[in-house]
Amino acid sequence: MHEDPNVITYFAQTNSRGKQVPFGIKRKDRERHMYIIGKTGMGKSTLLENLAIQDIRNGEGIAFIDPHGSTADRIMEYVPEHRIKDVLYFAPFDMDYPVAFNVMEDVGYDKRHLVVSGLLSAFRKIWVDAWSARMEYILSNTLLALLEYEGSTLLDVNRMLINKAFRKKVVENVKDPIVKSFWADEFANYTDRYTQDATPAIQNKIGQFTSNPLIRNIVGQPKSSFDIRKMMDEKKIIIINLSKGRVGEVNATLLGSMIVTKIYLAAMSRADVPAETLKTLPSFYFYVDEFQNFANESFSDILSEARKYKLRLIIAHQYVEQMEEEVRDAVFGNVGTTIAFRVGPFDAETLETIFEPQFMATDLVNLGFAQIYLTLMIDGVGSPPFSATTMAPFDPPPQKFVDAVLKSSRAQFGKPRVEVEETIKKWNELEPVETISKPKRDYVPIRKSEAPMQPKPPLQAAPVIEKKVETPPVVHQPKKQESRPPERHEPRVHAPKEPPAPPLDGAKSLREALAKVTGQQFTPAPQHTAPSAGHVPNLKEILHTVAPKAEAPKPTEPSGLPEDVLRSMLAVDEEESQFEKPDK
Repeated sequence: MHEDPNVITYFAQTNSRGKQVPFGIKRKDRERHMYIIGKTGMGKSTLLENLAIQDIRNGEGIAFIDPHGSTADRIMEYVPEHRIKDVLYFAPFDMDYPVAFNVMEDVGYDKRHLVVSGLLSAFRKIWVDAWSARMEYILSNTLLALLEYEGSTLLDVNRMLINKAFRKKVVENVKDPIVKSFWADEFANYTDRYTQDATPAIQNKIGQFTSNPLIRNIVGQPKSSFDIRKMMDEKKIIIINLSKGRVGEVNATLLGSMIVTKIYLAAMSRADVPAETLKTLPSFYFYVDEFQNFANESFSDILSEARKYKLRLIIAHQYVEQMEEEVRDAVFGNVGTTIAFRVGPFDAETLETIFEPQFMATDLVNLGFAQIYLTLMIDGVGSPPFSATTMAPFDPPPQKFVDAVLKSSRAQFGKPRVEVEETIKKWNELEPVETISKPKRDYVPIRKSEAPMQPKPPLQAAPVIEKKVETPPVVHQPKKQESRPPERHEPRVHAPKEPPAPPLDGAKSLREALAKVTGQQFTPAPQHTAPSAGHVPNLKEILHTVAPKAEAPKPTEPSGLPEDVLRSMLAVDEEESQFEKPDK
């Protein structure tokens, strides 16, 4: 069945000659995807609701991922009666009837790396501060091995690491030589210490999901309860309510990432059909609000390749920095229609390159509620930027079928919780964990009351065993030298006094030394009184008076000084003594 390419989906209105004229986007122009950005509270959710409600009314197939929950609940109110059975309402918090979703089910050889890449990307985003290359290396080989084992789920990741019997069975089934070599040649040769250091980090993180019954009962069922490829071809409606307040942010991120990966794989599987058949397949519209939470490495491939397989994306978020660089480049390089609500200054500078010269950064930061700037794909060509106002929410339908939709979805895709937990329990019991066997008993113990009374044997003395005592040989040891006790030193008070030092033979003064040098008779120096006020003797007079200069030099004492040096010293000494005050 061929689709009408000119069917228009309305979402805004613009001022034309003083009138508000509604406009929209044609079906064929939605092939190039739609990108919506804006601050919270500016009208993004209403725009997404209006687009999705029109698709449901027009009979299109859609999938809507809502991380808040309010939009998903509102869309449910607009499901018409004739489409009640087309709806899969996937709400993880509905624990009474969990929906089975196994991302590892029936993955072809050429698509396994996409599943592993999507899961690792989700884990890396969740544990950005606790992720390591070693964890990724071991976990990727674990997932690749389990993808070849029929009926495996995410619950088997930890089982693979701790259960040797189960691991052996899985490895025997592996066909990929690289993966098989890892388990047979590398992991098997890990020391116990290395294994205990490397694997618990993976077990802890996977265990955070598998230990939660909300997640375990969804991802732990070997057989999924819905086929996304079939739902795409039959134009079904998939509403995924991942309300963070009821599911948890980490759980919502993991489930959303797995659904994104699975929808991408379903779209890629359309490549197996002939080109003529592909033209007749219907388009499928994939809405993702706050898509940066679920944008893994495969999201870039979806934007660039999904168009060929009739998967149309409508993605929305709040600001540019939420996107990784690779995803950001893919968005701006592949999106045909860009719609901008009010944004922050940084985002305004980035978006200015799209909307200039008509609109600048200052215009983008000053938009009012529900006001937008956009570039619209029209007949395969992007329009110049223009302004518009998004449409108000649709009026509530006269009759709502929310309860009927929930009942139908549970009946088709859910299972009672008791059955699900019993299925998971049986699957885990297929291969028991290896344990150390206990020694077998050779007898059956009898109760003390039933045992026959036997007489006690008489006590016998133990036989005396004579032992020959051998005398040890005498060992002559060298004679120790007698150690003298240390001499005691008497206290200092009783120590002998040192003898007085002998008198010095040398000269006792400079005058006596000078007399010996000159050969003159030594006479004590006269007592000088204080100089009179009238006359002050000079140095020359004092020197001639005390020691007249000899006519011929005399030999000095062996250890003495020359005569001229002694005279100088004596003169200085006596000059200083003249000015000393006499003792009173």
